[in-house]
Amino acid sequence: MIRKVRRLLIAVTGTMAALACTLALTGTTAAQAAPKPKPAPTGVDITGDKLDEPLRLRTDSRSAEVHLVIDQIKWLGTTGQLRGPAAADLGPKYTVVVHVAAGPQRTYDLFPLAKGGPRVYRPAKQPDRSNPRAGWFFGRLNMPETLRSVGVPMPAQFDTLAGGIGGGDRVLPEEALDPVGDLDTALGELQRLLLLNVGVVLVITAGLAGIALLVRRRTR
Repeated sequence: MIRKVRRLLIAVTGTMAALACTLALTGTTAAQAAPKPKPAPTGVDITGDKLDEPLRLRTDSRSAEVHLVIDQIKWLGTTGQLRGPAAADLGPKYTVVVHVAAGPQRTYDLFPLAKGGPRVYRPAKQPDRSNPRAGWFFGRLNMPETLRSVGVPMPAQFDTLAGGIGGGDRVLPEEALDPVGDLDTALGELQRLLLLNVGVVLVITAGLAGIALLVRRRTR
């Protein structure tokens, strides 16, 4: 009987050690997989049609306007279309340069009045030398009104306000479209589950140890 209990204790101890190793490896993998936080934008510069000089917006003085402009390009995917509309269908062009504390980071070409809807072009050559793949993207329908509201000389586009004919802003919040945040949440839940399992194993081990002591005393 004592030998059986000892074997059971050894098996449980091995399982507990395996779970502990799995937990440690999971924590290490999560730390390695977690991306470095992106530097927060400190401002944007806008140049283009009917702008005699760059429109410089900074978060310390015009934070709301900066975030409105950033919202037009922050959701773009990694791969866009290789070809955009014909040059005659693009309309006026506005170049947006996003700044961080270290200096210019990204640049985008916005075409708010393009036929078929606003378009965004991301060139491969970027100020931070990240060299993403160049591509064309469909822009938000409220791009014309957003640019006008921050100071770009454009005619008012009332049908592109939120809830208007053009559909306005996204219905889903940006947080719901964050795969990195979902991955971090899943890994956190996995870690908590493993910790719970280790705790259960420890309780079982302690119980078996107590049973083993009782059996040993009775068999003396």
